[in-house]
Amino acid sequence: MLSRLRTWGSFVRFSHSVFALPFALVGALLGMPAGGFDWSRVIWIVACMVAARSAAMGFNRVVDARIDARNPRTAMRELPAGRMSTREAWAFVIISSLVFVACTIPLGRVCLALSPVALAIVFWYSLAKRVTSFTQAFLGLAMAVAPIGGWLAAGGELGAEPLLLGLAIGTWVAGFDVLYACQDLEFDRKEGLHSIPTKFGVARSLTISRALHVVTVIALAAVGVRAALGPVYAAGVGAVALLLAWEQSLVSADDLSQVKRAFDINGWVGVLYFAATAAAVYWR
Repeated sequence: MLSRLRTWGSFVRFSHSVFALPFALVGALLGMPAGGFDWSRVIWIVACMVAARSAAMGFNRVVDARIDARNPRTAMRELPAGRMSTREAWAFVIISSLVFVACTIPLGRVCLALSPVALAIVFWYSLAKRVTSFTQAFLGLAMAVAPIGGWLAAGGELGAEPLLLGLAIGTWVAGFDVLYACQDLEFDRKEGLHSIPTKFGVARSLTISRALHVVTVIALAAVGVRAALGPVYAAGVGAVALLLAWEQSLVSADDLSQVKRAFDINGWVGVLYFAATAAAVYWR
């Protein structure tokens, strides 16, 4: 059983939850009514995030299994390597999806009604590379669901702040995914797959990535202004900006060897941002 749990965790890259989960929690933190903090609600939000992300990543691995098998970078993933059967993978996706929908029930009728829409958005990303060059934009959209969903689940009303949070995480993740996709440029062109790098080339794609991360910082700063989060929050956004600048400095059109290092740095962005926002709310 422990071996299977490790396999399932690797299958969906459970540790990569650090990308969306902190933003979902920020959405919940800022969306909760004053004096209405509810730990049980937070637990349900975390459960929703983990289940939805697991379903989305599992779906991605299933529909891309044959492509992954032909790509040297991904050939050792669980399905191509034979460590998991397709039937087991589909069962994992279905169960994760059902768990996600079930976890929205305690969060209210709005969240329950929107749960199929959220699943459709996160599943679509895995298919987008077959039909559009703006695949990374759809990943950004899928991730933007996290803070908006967290905000609504906490009882907040849809407004500028959750939309700005969605814009921030969407451009943050899309910006990095553009960098990541540059590694597979030649393979994707050979396979007839679409992405921003296959359409624009590496050099222009890096410019697009950097522009997206500029938008990320602007959107995060705008959240602080709208929500009056003060200097602690502003310092956190400044630190995020420095991390993103460091990440971008590691990658150039002539050298993609540091993409993995940039990925590791990127993982700290959400954690740092959540910590800064939580501290700002506490001292506000």
